[in-house]
Amino acid sequence: MTVLRHAAFGLAFVAAVIGQAHAASEFPFGAEMTLEARPQPGSKRIPTLEIDDNGRAQLDLWCKSGKGQFSVANDTVIFVPGAMEDRGCTPERAQLDDALLNALGAAATWKRQGDFVSFIGATTLRFRISTN
Repeated sequence: MTVLRHAAFGLAFVAAVIGQAHAASEFPFGAEMTLEARPQPGSKRIPTLEIDDNGRAQLDLWCKSGKGQFSVANDTVIFVPGAMEDRGCTPERAQLDDALLNALGAAATWKRQGDFVSFIGATTLRFRISTN
């Protein structure tokens, strides 16, 4: 009986480890993600991104907000920005938003490590997944 308990415990442990590894590698559809960056001077805003199960994205950047479309397959990612609304920020902040959109558009792959997702292209953008 003890051997059966140890075997059952061992199988449960292996299943939990495999499940965690699989979950850690899944794309976090539906979760809000915040760019790992400091706020710009005079603002507390940090860009966020949320991608639903169909790939529709909501972006709230330093100055602009809008929608886009992501396509995710295995470790490949394609981003196409949609219409963006300019909130009347400074030209410097608008330029930062454009650079961020361009970097997302240039990303070819993605990688998840725990609560972080990186979009990798000419520039790597790292986002923290909100866990609350």
